[in-house]
Amino acid sequence: MGRIFVGAIVISALLAGAAIYYLQVYGYYQVVEASSPAAEIRMTTLDGVAEPLLIEGFEGIDADSSPIRFRACFRTPQSMAMLTETYRLYDGATPLVAPGWFDCFDAQAIGQALEEGHAIAYLGEENIQYGIDRVIAIMDDGRAYAWNQINHCGEVVFNGAPAPADCPEK
Repeated sequence: MGRIFVGAIVISALLAGAAIYYLQVYGYYQVVEASSPAAEIRMTTLDGVAEPLLIEGFEGIDADSSPIRFRACFRTPQSMAMLTETYRLYDGATPLVAPGWFDCFDAQAIGQALEEGHAIAYLGEENIQYGIDRVIAIMDDGRAYAWNQINHCGEVVFNGAPAPADCPEK
């Protein structure tokens, strides 16, 4: 009788582990079609206006389960000189890891390129959802990446504290 009980527990644990793994890595993500409105990449100008960026070759994923699961890869034909003269830079950009099957987005390589100056991070849209900014990193060869990142307002508010004075109303 004990063997059956132990076997049932082991099988249940394996099935639960497999289900949790699947849901975290595959289950909640959806491919963002290049023709969908979610695939429009916008960047904030120095004047504070978020406007569409000229892009090509868009690949993206997103999930309804979390506002920071958006990832995208694309190219832009615009020059780095024009981009830095037109759009706001983003301090503290930290690329978030994507699922392994979304292989165009390598957070470690993007982060290293940002540190070494081979890429520049721009503000895509501030507070795309409250406390979440869209960040765009553009490499010097035109490859570009986008992800959602928690901003300073989100860090404070999501931890249960009142919003700092410089944050918008929730």
